This record gives sequence, structure tokens and C-alpha cells, in this order.
Amino acid sequence: MFSRLRHRGCIGWILLIGLWQISPATAQPRPHQVASLNLCTDQLLLALADRSQIASLSRLARDQSVSFMAGQAADVPLNEGGAEALLFSKPDLVLTGTYGQQDQVAVLKRQGLDVLQLGPWSGFVEGREQIRTLARRLGHAERGEALIARIDAALDRARASVPNGRSILVYERGGWVTAAHSPLGEVLTQMGFTLHQDVLGRNNGGVVRLETLVTTPPDVMLVDTGSGQAIDNGTALFAHPALAAAVPPERRIAVPGRLMICGGPSTPAMIEALTAEAKSKLP
Repeated sequence: MFSRLRHRGCIGWILLIGLWQISPATAQPRPHQVASLNLCTDQLLLALADRSQIASLSRLARDQSVSFMAGQAADVPLNEGGAEALLFSKPDLVLTGTYGQQDQVAVLKRQGLDVLQLGPWSGFVEGREQIRTLARRLGHAERGEALIARIDAALDRARASVPNGRSILVYERGGWVTAAHSPLGEVLTQMGFTLHQDVLGRNNGGVVRLETLVTTPPDVMLVDTGSGQAIDNGTALFAHPALAAAVPPERRIAVPGRLMICGGPSTPAMIEALTAEAKSKLP
């Protein structure tokens, strides 16, 4: 009886060892050629991958007005954001966003390409998980953890940096107001601001007319540093005399838009820029 049990036990160990030995082979291999079709995935790829792993980036990757990592993308090939070119180069992983690229994703998947879609962060919990997912897929989990640590350290430094619970509104070109539930909203709340979207009935974001903002202004307005130049109707709004009277320049915090577009490597810089600007403008 004992010998039979021992025999079964040996078989069990052999099976376990066999499973352990084949598990690396069945796991997804580290990709050697990764293409990105989206500005935000461009920046995550540049931050987390070996340079030799990057096959190409989107056409926006080198645009200094929107890309935080334009300098790092200077010597990386661009794919012009189209799926057709990728069908010939056949990267072993393609990164895309979740908006406006569904047709491209469908084409790539039909041709057997591995596609990973990464959407805008709804908050930092999702952001951390997205960074970890991509870092592990690229074979560099430690780089993902390092980026998360930099983000969390910046958040800790920003905590309670604004006294008195001033209200703040993120106001973008054309009168667009961002949703309250977002990584930027989390940062502003942690800094000590109260979000003005609730007062305006725009918790989910949307357009706020100038008349509404003038009659119910926030204590502070967060704008893009480029808003000081009226280059079209969307930016001319910021120079309107009524808005200048309701929220004068000294009550406007300005941060470069390229820091706020994407969650990822730009996030620590965004938090630090916000904190420094708030401390310099608000007593």
C-alpha cells in the first residue's frame, strides 16, 4: 500500500515539475518589434520598452506641442498612424488607444497581429494597472513599478499644498470643461482644491458657456500655458474681457497642455508643475 502511494506521489511531482517547465513557453513571449498608433501609447512605450523593441510610433510622437517625450522620439521611425503600413512590417505587438481606431484594430486583428488597446485613465487605480499590464507585456515589470513609484511620490508631495479649499475649474479651448472624475481631478482634490464642476452641473464634463462662467466663476482656473495667445475662436475665449474680469490672470494657473493629455511618464511632471504653479500664484 505504501509503495503504491509513493508511486502516485512521484507521478504527481513529475507532473508539477513538467507544468513548471513548460509554463514559460506557454506564456506570452517578450515582443521584439512593437508599433504604437496613439500618442499616449507612444509615450508609455518610450518609457517602458528597450529602444530595440520599438518598431515605430505615431506621427504625433515628435510633435513638441502635444508630446511630452518628443525628444526621445526623434530617432524612432514613424508609422503615420495607419494600419496598412503595419501589415507589411508585421510587428509582433501593436499598441492603440480605444477611441477612433476601432476600424484599424479590426483590420490588424483579422491579419493575425497582436493588438493591445490602452484607453484614457479614469483614475490612478486604472492608470497603475495599465502601466503594470504594459510593462509586464514588454518584459520590463520593474520599469512599470519605477514609473508608478515616481507618480505616487509626486502625489504625496502635492498633498494639501493648497490651503482653504479654493474652488478650481479646468477650462479648455472652446469652453470645454473636463470631467470631475479623472486623474487630474484626483490630483487637484489631493492638493486641497474643491472642483467647480459640481457647481456648474458638469461633473461629467462638457461645454460651459462664457455667460455661465462669468456669473458663477471659480476661485481659480486651470488653463493651458498656450491659452495666452488667441490664435482662433477656441483660444480667443480666454482673452474675453468678461472672463478676464471674472477670473483675472493672477487667479489662473497655467500648465503646458502636453503634460495633461496623457497619463504615464508625463504625470509626475504634470503634478509637480501644478504644485509649483499653485504655490507661486496662491497665497
